[in-house]
Amino acid sequence: MKTLGIFRHAKSDWHDARLRDFDRPLNKRGRKGAALMGLHIRDHAIGWNRVLASPAVRVTQTIELAGEAAGEMPPITWDRRIYLASSATLIDLLREQTGDPRSIMLVGHNPGLEDLIFDLVPDDGSSPMRDVVEEKFPTAAYAVLELDIDSWGQIREGIGRLAHLTRPRDLDPELGPDIQF
Repeated sequence: MKTLGIFRHAKSDWHDARLRDFDRPLNKRGRKGAALMGLHIRDHAIGWNRVLASPAVRVTQTIELAGEAAGEMPPITWDRRIYLASSATLIDLLREQTGDPRSIMLVGHNPGLEDLIFDLVPDDGSSPMRDVVEEKFPTAAYAVLELDIDSWGQIREGIGRLAHLTRPRDLDPELGPDIQF
């Protein structure tokens, strides 16, 4: 059994049209959400063996703020392939992992992260949390999948169970979709 964490970057700022998408920072709501989710991830106590993350500014800031709030910063491998990656690319990246860590967390972007959940967790009506993800996997959402595999090289579609899902608004209603900062 392997454990896969999926953490989407927090809410980004769209106000400076001169910035490339890669360089967009977090907005005020995103900074608050990243810190709150960092505490939640720490309290969820998985103990991530490896963190793979997109080097986009909004992801690096999400990880930094989450780590500061949690009081811990796991070692991170930055991989440009995660930036706007498809589910297929993310699966390939996971298959490449050496050393066979028990748990890996991916930190990146939609639609790839959301699609990864859809590809790994069967759509057979047995996962109410998957139904929530079908509505939306919002910014700063955190999911944990249990994968019925012995090594990361065995990862394939339909072998996961969505064991945990938390969105920022689940912890603080002010971080819901209708609140403006």
